Amino acid sequence: MPDECYPCAMNARIGALPPRECVAVEGGWRVAHAFNSSLAGWLVVVPTRHVMALDSLTPDEVAPLGDLLRRLSAALRAVTGCTKTYLMMFAEQEGFGHLHIHVVPRLSSFTPDERGPRVFAYLSRPEAQWLSKEDQDGVSIAVREALAVVD
Repeated sequence: MPDECYPCAMNARIGALPPRECVAVEGGWRVAHAFNSSLAGWLVVVPTRHVMALDSLTPDEVAPLGDLLRRLSAALRAVTGCTKTYLMMFAEQEGFGHLHIHVVPRLSSFTPDERGPRVFAYLSRPEAQWLSKEDQDGVSIAVREALAVVD
């Protein structure tokens, strides 16, 4: 595990993580709720091994990703009532170079200033506006349960 890689540190604790850090683990991927989000259901999908770029994934790691993203989108629709989900991948922020894919519920209540790339405003709000750990856990459990019944 590379020093100071947050996803790797969390991956090393699979089995002992709270629901918000372990919504699901399957096919070489772990799903977590974004810890710094003021939007319920902002998920992050990370490979369970340290990977910095999409083209560094093996075929066995890539194969289950599409279906997982589809199922997470359906689970978010069931839990949050979103109209669609946004998928984004940058992996550029200091300490977060580990490949990760944002899966974000796009709610019908979003204003034009919250749509598209502007949705990242939900990650830049003051910490006092972030979802509490308890709320993150509640949403994560609901997503996990919905994911279990998605075809």
